[in-house]
Amino acid sequence: MLSLKWEQRIYRLFLLWYAIGIILLAFDLLPPWLEWANAVFLILAGTLGFMYFLRRFGKPAGIMIGSTIFLATFVIEWAGASSGFLFGSYDYTDRFAPNLFGVPIAIGFAWLMVISTSHVLARWIFPTGTFAYAATGGIGAVIMDLIIDPVAYQLKSYWIWEDTGWYYGIPWTNFFGWFAVSFVLHLLIDWIMRRKSMTITDETPERRLVLLYLLMISMFAMLGALGGLWLAVAASIIPALLLVAVAWKRRPL
Repeated sequence: MLSLKWEQRIYRLFLLWYAIGIILLAFDLLPPWLEWANAVFLILAGTLGFMYFLRRFGKPAGIMIGSTIFLATFVIEWAGASSGFLFGSYDYTDRFAPNLFGVPIAIGFAWLMVISTSHVLARWIFPTGTFAYAATGGIGAVIMDLIIDPVAYQLKSYWIWEDTGWYYGIPWTNFFGWFAVSFVLHLLIDWIMRRKSMTITDETPERRLVLLYLLMISMFAMLGALGGLWLAVAASIIPALLLVAVAWKRRPL
């Protein structure tokens, strides 16, 4: 019961943070000394994902999933920033500080948000799991990155690409890396789902994550539109709405 109350509090705090952030970002009112708020925003979003895994799979399995996502993606991001592994060659700036080994701590929380939200959409479409579930989760993650990366790189300079590509200067290896990492992590979740059968009686946490998925894409799409990144806006908004529509129609009742 205590965890449910904390989940509700964090969710309300996230919505408040989101609403304030929309105003500050839309009107370019965010002062440099308030840049730390971006990291807090991602930490709140990732915490919601972590708490969902606790609710969905129970504490032992939920902690294992959440910790694995956080640690594995942090190590992969460190390897990527250090050597160009998987994603391509890039470097993080200090705009997402604090950084550890050159990688913002908030990045692990960002991946928790990405995997938890794409998991719900993929599970609604393929409730029995399998490779189709993992592939759909990977696609859902890439759809989100189609708007996050151009905005974060071109408009906000959260990281700098040393490699290049036709899509706003971002190499194709980045999107392949996002799919590969998400696919493997969803396979892990699928493996646990097969061994820990649970009946979901309350859809609220999952609906919240679907809303979180849309809110995150919408925020970056707004920034992309303000910055003239219309291809990125269309490339993310259209498939995201289609994915959510299919998932909503096929969700287990």
